[in-house]
Amino acid sequence: MSAISTSAAGIRWDLSDLFSSWSDPSIEQSLEECKRRAAVFAERYRGTVLVAGGPEPGHLRRGIEELEDIYELISRVASYASLLYSQDTLKAEHRDLQQKVELKTTELSNLLLFFDLEWRRLDDQTANRLIADPHLAPYRHYLEISRRYSFHTLSEPEEKIVNEKENTGRRAFARLFTELTSSLSFPLEREGKTEEVTLSEALSCLHDPDRDLRRRAQETVFNVLSRHDMVLTFTYDTIVQDHLTNDRLRKYPDPMAERHLNNEIEPQVVEQMMAVAESNYSTAQTYFRLKARMLGLPRLALYDQYAPVGGELPSCTFEHSREIILSAFRSFSPLFEEIARDFFEKHWIDAEIRKGKRGGAFCASPTPKLHPYILCNYTDNLRDVMTVAHELGHGLHGSLSRKQTYLNYDTPLTTAETASVFGEFLVFDHLLATETDPKVQLALICGKIEDTFATVFRQTVLTRFEQAVFNRRAQGRFTPDSLCQAWLDANGKYYGNAVEMTDGYRWGWSYIPHFIHTRFYCYSYVFGQLLTLSLYRMYKEQGKEFVPRYLSLLEAGGASGPESLLRLLGVELKDPGFWQKGFAEVRTLVDRAQELQRQIAGPGNSPAK
Repeated sequence: MSAISTSAAGIRWDLSDLFSSWSDPSIEQSLEECKRRAAVFAERYRGTVLVAGGPEPGHLRRGIEELEDIYELISRVASYASLLYSQDTLKAEHRDLQQKVELKTTELSNLLLFFDLEWRRLDDQTANRLIADPHLAPYRHYLEISRRYSFHTLSEPEEKIVNEKENTGRRAFARLFTELTSSLSFPLEREGKTEEVTLSEALSCLHDPDRDLRRRAQETVFNVLSRHDMVLTFTYDTIVQDHLTNDRLRKYPDPMAERHLNNEIEPQVVEQMMAVAESNYSTAQTYFRLKARMLGLPRLALYDQYAPVGGELPSCTFEHSREIILSAFRSFSPLFEEIARDFFEKHWIDAEIRKGKRGGAFCASPTPKLHPYILCNYTDNLRDVMTVAHELGHGLHGSLSRKQTYLNYDTPLTTAETASVFGEFLVFDHLLATETDPKVQLALICGKIEDTFATVFRQTVLTRFEQAVFNRRAQGRFTPDSLCQAWLDANGKYYGNAVEMTDGYRWGWSYIPHFIHTRFYCYSYVFGQLLTLSLYRMYKEQGKEFVPRYLSLLEAGGASGPESLLRLLGVELKDPGFWQKGFAEVRTLVDRAQELQRQIAGPGNSPAK
């Protein structure tokens, strides 16, 4: 499939560190090797963990280390299939490989799951003694976390059935959603011509200075999505019902409970954080009214939300974005620059826009034995520099934590955004410091405010929407109208009377991948943004002495829980005032925008001029 012309044309990742192609015979060989090793593992360890008095610590550790080796190889194959599928969801060979690997990994998971099940069924006294044993110290956190799922774990035959059914249930509908949204074309009139654009391209037009183009782009997006209302509604309904069924079988008390366990965070902390966010919606509404005055409008329409203000932001080529990011990262730490440079020079980034390519952006960190990969859709907008910086932050995190073993590698979602948002702020401050035109400075600040709102306030809205639809599903099957109304209700509290929600926006829920792939992911963005605002303020206050402690946090990966790791940096998550500190920083940005606008307007002039 040919690429759409931007400066990122030809910027594709090189996946040969994984496999040479979808037809590489070593893929099948690796899967067969995994199956052989899994069978040997099962023969050696089945029935040796759930024994009277518990296993000998050295035996348990050897089992964990062998399990890690098998998981490493499985992840290598699964990551390759997923990355290949993401780069072109329309190619039949990629679809087939993705489905084949899903089936194979399910088979392997079923061979190995007995080990965790036996560990979870040990009595508490025996398990606690083993967790405290010095020989098992490197895996203490993993063992503790696994035990938290004891009450929610089914029998081994039941777990196997659940795993098998996932491939024709939730995962199948997730593939349908991805393939549908990736294949859609959006007819957009631009400069007197109507052209077919991707979803990413259409959404990027919402940042264009031409108000009529913004309006047309938004209308086009929602018009096209609304034509697929039956499939999109049915898909989401199925995903939600599947989730609720699993919750019932596993005895989770509410739909967010499993996510809280995965995130290693207490539900009270999450609810407190979101309540503080909602109490600060007035800050966003103050800014929206200010922006309306800047644009000379009585009130913002939804498609004006990201309209540029101040001086026009220049376009930015992908090559220039590289230099900006490397310079910003170098100012924090030479190690940051060194790692980020590898992503550009070794072709670990896929940035060009292609039909069939998955939309949005992500960073995948397969295993600690492999470097991460980044996917984005670079449209030559200066905003995309922030997107690349964000994903490179994830890449830095994944690279620095490679000193951990497989089971200690991944961080929970609550701390997964720490380095990504930090990377964005480094680049933002660099751009602001090197820009001399106050109008462009204003544009940059407003862009950062809007990005922050999108991460803190909008993700709170998305989480409230998910809560509402899960509660509503108990009343019966979703209809397009019921989902659209829940979406408008959640957004209305955020926008208030400061922003006009256009008719088509009722379909705003329908293209958001997190709702499909990772339920209740979105509050992790709120957590990560507010946490990082606090950490970034600490960096500005402490200077270089902050750097090694921050690097240690990233290097720790998932070897400890968020609370214990963050406490080393002086962060106390249960402090009610902690979350408000982040909003104080947000308010500072809004105040800076107001002051800059007054300077530009000059004495005696209205900020609107």
